[in-house]
Amino acid sequence: MNGKLKRAVDAAMTAALLFLMGYQFWGDAAHEWAGAGIFVLFAVHHILNWRWHKNLFRGKYSPMRIFQVCVDALTLFSMIALIYSSIVLARYVFAFLPIEGGMALARRLHVLGSYWGFLLMNIHLGLHWNMVLGMAQKGMRIKKSSKIRSLLLFFIGTAISLYGIAVFIRRDFLTYLLLKSEFVFLDYGESVFLFYIDYFALMGLCVFIAHYLSKRLRKAHGQNKTQKNKQELLP
Repeated sequence: MNGKLKRAVDAAMTAALLFLMGYQFWGDAAHEWAGAGIFVLFAVHHILNWRWHKNLFRGKYSPMRIFQVCVDALTLFSMIALIYSSIVLARYVFAFLPIEGGMALARRLHVLGSYWGFLLMNIHLGLHWNMVLGMAQKGMRIKKSSKIRSLLLFFIGTAISLYGIAVFIRRDFLTYLLLKSEFVFLDYGESVFLFYIDYFALMGLCVFIAHYLSKRLRKAHGQNKTQKNKQELLP
């Protein structure tokens, strides 16, 4: 039951994240309520994964674990920036709060939190992609992937990632990640379908990079551990 709830929360967070990036299609009120929803889901996600917090200062830190904790910490910072900026900028959900001023800072934090948060949350997803694939295979009763199927998935992932790189450049992500502009260009006339194709590709790019980087880090750690054990056995 707990596992199903975790999967449902994570799926809802992913859907809400994509929805929020399409602000120009849905308007202020829907954007704010979806934002409030993802904050609640983020809190529930951490409550459900309380054991991770409990074990944070226990055990050894491998390169993979260090990378994962850094990604999680940066994701947390981006969410804090979004929570603060959303409350200050809100005109519907948090309009009852007596907040005055701070709009300029909140606008900058919202841009930074949105774009960094989108990338970091999807990198976080990529670090757990083996688990996602395992649950999908189990749910659809698919046998363990063969080498041919794994190679095919790799090439599909590569193609999506290449398109994701083109989207990253075309949509000026770097401009917003570095806060070269605090005003985001929104094309209200573009196709909703094509917009989300682009953002799915960006998501795929983040997942692809994180998934294969995590495999490399785990493999390197395993090789180093094996070499260390061999050296200890030498006279």
